[in-house]
Amino acid sequence: MLNYPNNLGNKGKKKSNYRTEIEDINQAFGKISPQAVDVEEAVLGALMLEKDACSMVTDILQVDTFYKTEHQLIYGAIFKLFQDSKPVDIITVVNELRKLGELETVGGPQYVTQLTQRVASTANLETHARILNQKYIQRTLISTSSELIKDAYDESSDAFELLDKAERNLFNIASGTIKKNFVKMSDLVAEAKSEIQKASQREDGLSGVPSGFDDLDRVTSGWQKSDLIILAARPGMGKTAFVLSIARNAAVQFQQPVAVFSLEMSAVQLVTRLIAAETELSAEKLKKGNLEQHEWHQLDAKIRELTEAPLFIDDTPSLSLFDLRSKARRLKNNHNISMIIIDYLQLMTVGGEVSRGSNREQEISTISRALKGLAKELGVPVIALSQLSREVEKRAIKIPQLSDLRESGAIEQDADMVIFIYRPGYYNINEDSDGNAQENLAEIHIAKHRNGSTDVVELEFTPHLAKFTNRNKTYERTYGSSGLPANEEFDKAQGEVIVGSKMNSNFYSNNSEEADF
Repeated sequence: MLNYPNNLGNKGKKKSNYRTEIEDINQAFGKISPQAVDVEEAVLGALMLEKDACSMVTDILQVDTFYKTEHQLIYGAIFKLFQDSKPVDIITVVNELRKLGELETVGGPQYVTQLTQRVASTANLETHARILNQKYIQRTLISTSSELIKDAYDESSDAFELLDKAERNLFNIASGTIKKNFVKMSDLVAEAKSEIQKASQREDGLSGVPSGFDDLDRVTSGWQKSDLIILAARPGMGKTAFVLSIARNAAVQFQQPVAVFSLEMSAVQLVTRLIAAETELSAEKLKKGNLEQHEWHQLDAKIRELTEAPLFIDDTPSLSLFDLRSKARRLKNNHNISMIIIDYLQLMTVGGEVSRGSNREQEISTISRALKGLAKELGVPVIALSQLSREVEKRAIKIPQLSDLRESGAIEQDADMVIFIYRPGYYNINEDSDGNAQENLAEIHIAKHRNGSTDVVELEFTPHLAKFTNRNKTYERTYGSSGLPANEEFDKAQGEVIVGSKMNSNFYSNNSEEADF
């Protein structure tokens, strides 16, 4: 067995820096660090000679890509000039290094000038840059692997956490998004401004993944990157049907790749539902295969778009957090998925990340935190279905509240958005107070919206097709004679007023004293 240097195996010792760590590993294996100093010199020289050279390689090279410290400093000066839209040549680079106080460190003006003499031609600049990037990836893999080896020797380490860490690090290297400790404010402002400019150019005004439901998209501006969206409802309200409609609209209508993890229904059952909604043939007919000749033609004609849709379904039962993250990363890497849907949260397992003595509430808390972390890591919205407690059924008004989320208050805390589905027709309330039919009405209650307003949106639900569609009339919240929202007045009629969380209602939006919290 190889004898690794002490600083790789002793957790109690101070962690060595990146360069020292690499050199220690090289000594252990009797190797030299992957590098191409001569190529580094040629690349830096070409950047100072060719006018448009920087724009060719800035997406390939970063400061750490260079092995020599002097070359890192020189490239840093070149990149800063490029960012500031200033010309890049020997004189400007020397002046920038002098301004930064690093000119003597890199070897003075003579060394900078010598770099341009290393260039035979700038024709192969991009190829040379990719060679440097490959060497950098090799060095990063060595550093990452050494850290994993060190942790693997630690008996207190959890094996599943190590597997997850290993895969996460490899994913970051493969996708070119190796984590950094901080990002400069100037970079963040520029990125935010770019997003605002892109949004202003869109005719639909959406900045996220469209749901396909006009009124809902007006409130949310689409499902936003890095958001955890919790969709909850009582059984029979159409949770699965709703997220399938969302997945179908995103994948078919807008060609956005979507991953669906179904822990309750098989992939074939989900696809049958999608076919029923797409063809408008009842699920019962499709299940029995009892179709007329014209219906077979209708089936073939209408499922063509569905067949080509970038929709990925995984029906692994009792999916663990480790498996979910592993599969999601691969889908992001291979298919660049733009949204993840999980049906449903309470059927997931934690695996080895929580001790066996933990209760279910702690497990659900761990799962919800992990889902939020996954949304941030992959930069995609994660929609997770959740159950509601039976407390809803005990009230006169069955509209869900945030306190009804089952098993853990952490779900409400971790979620960027909490959405409830309420169908009056499910409770045989087929007309409203004005006599308007609401048999197929589905109310989508946005009870929490961290980055926007709460609201209620009306959709049409077709039961025999398990399909949600846009509804012409926009729902308007009604208030009782007491001035309370309708659900609070019903509670008052029973001798008790239950005021929900202020983020769960628009009632306080017009009260300046109550709104600021």
